[in-house]
Amino acid sequence: MNGLKRDFPILRQEVNGHPLVYLDSAATSQKPLQVIQALEEYYRGYNSNVHRGVHTLGSKATDAYEGAREKVRRFVNARSVKEIVFTRGTTTALNLVAASYAKPRLQAGDEIILTPAEHHSNLIPWQQVAKATGATLKYFPLAADGTLEMGKVKEMITPQTKIVAMQHVSNVLGTVHPIKEIAQLVHAQGGVIVIDGAQSAPHLKVDVRELDVDFFAFSGHKMCGPTGIGVLYGKEELLEQMEPIEFGGEMIDYVDLYDATWKELPWKFEGGTPIIAGAIGLGAAIDYLEAIGLDKIEEHDRKLASYAVDRLSQIEGLTIYGPREGRMGVVTFNLGDVHPHDVATVLDAEGIAVRAGHHCCQPLMRQLQVTATARASFYLYNDEADIDLLVKGLQKTKEYFGHVIR
Repeated sequence: MNGLKRDFPILRQEVNGHPLVYLDSAATSQKPLQVIQALEEYYRGYNSNVHRGVHTLGSKATDAYEGAREKVRRFVNARSVKEIVFTRGTTTALNLVAASYAKPRLQAGDEIILTPAEHHSNLIPWQQVAKATGATLKYFPLAADGTLEMGKVKEMITPQTKIVAMQHVSNVLGTVHPIKEIAQLVHAQGGVIVIDGAQSAPHLKVDVRELDVDFFAFSGHKMCGPTGIGVLYGKEELLEQMEPIEFGGEMIDYVDLYDATWKELPWKFEGGTPIIAGAIGLGAAIDYLEAIGLDKIEEHDRKLASYAVDRLSQIEGLTIYGPREGRMGVVTFNLGDVHPHDVATVLDAEGIAVRAGHHCCQPLMRQLQVTATARASFYLYNDEADIDLLVKGLQKTKEYFGHVIR
């Protein structure tokens, strides 16, 4: 990934007198100049609403917006653009599945299975479905390193299992779950599998047909795209069965005073003025990532994670959570009894940006027997020198808080 940093203008700055070392890509990635220019070109050159007019600007905007949908379809290898719904992000996409697919269909006696490591966006919607329908929530157990015990997974999936909703890659532990294998188990029992792909789509090649998942949600802002744009992939036959949960302009076919009918897929789920600039920016981000190659990005991120685990393991008093090997570009840790917010504050003084807190995974924090952790996450613009600076910053943190390191 040599030379990619120059594509990201924000990385050229100094923070607190130090060159910026950005290690918070699991929260949001930085944006390359190519994406920034695509957004600027839209707003400067052909800003207009889509699907509504025949004038030149409107036609150009519509072509760009729907062209972005085709890029997403290709990116995840969906069969049709009808299976690609633009949303505000992963959270909105998962809530759409929970409210429109699951809630009308589940009942008492049905089971929804999650993992204890789910992001709140893939936990709370299912809690609400269970409360509304009487369905039962269950959880696959995690091994000590955060990986799934597949023998127990197989035992838990039964004909009562109507939904399995889980992350592809953990935003805390970096674990990569065997989604294809789990999907086979779920489908053999007649269930549906819903995948939170927020941490996988930016970092590895996703093929929804190869994985055979029923729904797959991800966000643009974690993969070099703009904030406020996300995607729900759903198998066409399942999306056809679902009703919209947001009503208004754009998503309608025919309206009279007492009833209305909906547009065909995917537009029936995209009420109101859509996220035009966001979709165009996401399309530009996909162009950027595909020019590099998702296989190369995955290899790079895995190597960085392995290097980071090796280097951080040499710091006495530092605890790393998650698997030793096989993780994606996330390393979550605590430094003795120093609060993660204090760790992040000292690192920030050195120009190093990491995350601190519960990472929207409070149940997982309780399982790890901590209230919070610090998290360093890497992407295609990071290198080993960034990790070396992180280690140096943590050594300085250790010296400053030496009285509570044990």
